[in-house]
Amino acid sequence: MHISPAIFREYDIRGVADDDLTDPVVRAIGAAFGTWLRQRGVDKASVGGDVRLSTERITGALVDGLTWAGVDVVLLGMVTSPMLYWSSYHLKLRAGVMVTGSHNPKDMNGLKLAFDGATLYGADIQELLRMITSDESQAAERRGTVTRTDLTMLLSKIALGPRKLTVVADSGNGTAGPWVGPFLEGLGCNVISLYDEPDGSFPNHHPDPQKRENLRSLAEAVRREHADIGIAFDGDADRLGVVDERGEMIWGDVLMTLFWNEILPKYPGAEAIVEVKCSQALVDEILRLGGVPLFWKSGHSLIKAKMREIGAPFAGELSGHFFFADEYYGFDDSFYAAGRILRILSNTTSTLSELFAGVPRYFSTAEMRVDCPDATKFAVVERLRDKVLEEREAITVDGVRILYPEGWGLVRASNTQPVIVARCEGRTMAALESISDDVRRRMAAEGLPDFTWTY
Repeated sequence: MHISPAIFREYDIRGVADDDLTDPVVRAIGAAFGTWLRQRGVDKASVGGDVRLSTERITGALVDGLTWAGVDVVLLGMVTSPMLYWSSYHLKLRAGVMVTGSHNPKDMNGLKLAFDGATLYGADIQELLRMITSDESQAAERRGTVTRTDLTMLLSKIALGPRKLTVVADSGNGTAGPWVGPFLEGLGCNVISLYDEPDGSFPNHHPDPQKRENLRSLAEAVRREHADIGIAFDGDADRLGVVDERGEMIWGDVLMTLFWNEILPKYPGAEAIVEVKCSQALVDEILRLGGVPLFWKSGHSLIKAKMREIGAPFAGELSGHFFFADEYYGFDDSFYAAGRILRILSNTTSTLSELFAGVPRYFSTAEMRVDCPDATKFAVVERLRDKVLEEREAITVDGVRILYPEGWGLVRASNTQPVIVARCEGRTMAALESISDDVRRRMAAEGLPDFTWTY
């Protein structure tokens, strides 16, 4: 059996389904994770999957490996990642696995591994690879059992205000489809649903709500229906995209200013985690509200771990992962995040765009991804960082966020792809152009391919 070490990534296990995640490979991963769990006194786990064409096959091989190692499996069927996470609380389980390719190309798939209210990352994922290559997985005397159960979507955690809202929801043919209509109607909303039929070929658009081209249908429907808001989901529904009543996209870091306005007054002086890719506008709002910004690494697993470490009530990512621990469980749930926005909106007469009118507006590039091999990408960023620190201040918790008088420029190695990620922001368009020119020059000096910024 050939197993590629490259599929064992920082936050999950991920690869091309038919090449990297063959049945023997997935069975070995299930056996290793099952052994890892039993070493920690855990012999039961939930397993769910998304709509991808390879998910059913991969789920079968995974369950075979887990039960071989003596782990009883509660099979959830097709669910969202947040539903898989919630199953741990609802069914009183310490472990779970979600089979999902999330927002990646449709020929890819992967495994998100949950344990004790968090998702495995870093060294723990590498430990599973070591166990497989060292043949340390252990068959149990008793093979695990498989039972099936159905989950329902949470409604008890959210109650809306008096304003009746019209919501357009775009599921992108992903796992959100069967659940989002009943959820929003249960909250009391008028719902217009787009692409809610699960289809792993994603015939209408790719399920990545942080790319403008994937929100065109949503924006058009919001304007046509005179809706109050449009919401969109990625393939496994742990990330949320939003457009306002004008059909204008609202980035994840700007959405966080709305959430912090509700949360920080209840937690005065709290540390507020800021992902390194996020706008200075988020930092400005946290300071205005009396919070203490704490820059941290990108990645849902890393941010959830940091939240638990410092007891943070909330955090989020530019990509649309939002983690509420003030009134919820602390995992990333796009439906719950949508509910929190709707609760705020339903208790005001303002439009969504008006709620953001006071947030500083800076100029930024899109997030650029420049090809760089996995074997060298971290070393490239380290060299660039060291040169920057000789002449400028920078934030270095994840790559290097170069600080300029009128903005910042970020260069970091992706933990999930063979690319280096760059993004810049300036207080004015002229400042942004100057910063982005300097960052591109620094990247070229490290031998990276030239590229053109998208604004």
